[in-house]
Amino acid sequence: MARYTGPAWKLSRRLGISLSGTGKEIEKRPYGPGQHGPNQRKKVSEYGMQLQEKQKLRFMFGVNERQFKTVFNKAGKMPGKHGENFMILLETRLDNIVYRMGLARTRRASRQLVNHGHVMVDGKRVDIPSYAVKPGQQISLREKSQNLDVVNEALEVNSYVPEYVSFDNDTKVGQFVRLPERSELAAEINEALIVEFYSR
Repeated sequence: MARYTGPAWKLSRRLGISLSGTGKEIEKRPYGPGQHGPNQRKKVSEYGMQLQEKQKLRFMFGVNERQFKTVFNKAGKMPGKHGENFMILLETRLDNIVYRMGLARTRRASRQLVNHGHVMVDGKRVDIPSYAVKPGQQISLREKSQNLDVVNEALEVNSYVPEYVSFDNDTKVGQFVRLPERSELAAEINEALIVEFYSR
């Protein structure tokens, strides 16, 4: 299944969560798209709830179904809770860490930064968005990419950097300090439903 590239706001409203992280999509019209959006009284089945939770997380990180399932299977082989490990693994993706450091306003924009070769890990250029960053690794921009408008605009509006990441606005260099704890990740996701979905 291909990566979703359609209207992000419409998808956010359908899933009932802000995929951009700004909350603006839900603020304006907190109901599904379409003329029947405000009046929907559908009872969602258990399968429907599990599927919706999976789609929420998948679209939040902007990964295709195959990548998503691969990470899910990898998380199942790790000690600890399957769903929690899954969310932590998604969080360690390079495009997500770039987004968390505030170098891009959305995960979609951070994925483009990585794809276009602007990002370095420990001084080496990495253009694979799904690259798994390890604690202690340093993230920076190539010298030519230091003054990209998209980066400077993002840094102007971004004031929050999670504790598991450090970032220096002056040098535009950050570090993935440690693995995040579940309490630091998306509270609106019920990962147990995703585990149930794939265990069917």
